[in-house]
Parts: sequence; structure tokens; C-alpha cells
Amino acid sequence: MPGISREEVAHLAKLARLELKGEELDHFAGQLDDIIGAVAAVSEVADDASVPPTSHPLPLTNVMRPDEVRASLTPQQALSGAPAQEQQRFKVPQILGEE
Repeated sequence: MPGISREEVAHLAKLARLELKGEELDHFAGQLDDIIGAVAAVSEVADDASVPPTSHPLPLTNVMRPDEVRASLTPQQALSGAPAQEQQRFKVPQILGEE
């Protein structure tokens, strides 16, 4: 596959309304050629039905613990250190200006 030319980069830059200097055109032509080559290499991979689809390249395992009911704080204990409380809830300053 032939590489992307400097003229093609200039055309793309014009379409994108970018003003590029001569050395930038040469630089980006090489980079775009590398990108196009990488995409071409990926597209060469055949659709192999024997490979299962994955969401992640490495196997992941969630660490789960059993959901068990345990003793917790009472509302009075939870609110004991609160500077203000109202109806067994933390009372905070109004921030939205609504009632």
C-alpha cells in the first residue's frame, strides 16, 4: 500500500481548516501513514468464531462477600456528632435557594 503523500496531508489540512508548514506536512504524512498501516493490520485479522468475545483482555474476578445483616448504628448514634439535625436526619445549609 503506498504511503500517504504530502499533497494528501495538505488537502486534509485544508479541509480541516488547518494551516500547516512544510515540515509539519512531512511529519504528519509519516504519522498518518503509520496510523493507516496499523488500521490495515487490524483489518487483516479474520473473523474467527472460535475466539469468544471479551470485554477485557485479562480475566477479571469480582471479590464478593456474602450479604449479611449485621448490627449497625441507631439513628441517635449516627447523629450524635452532627452539628445540627432535624427529623432524625442531618441538617445542612440550604444551597439551591429553594424551600
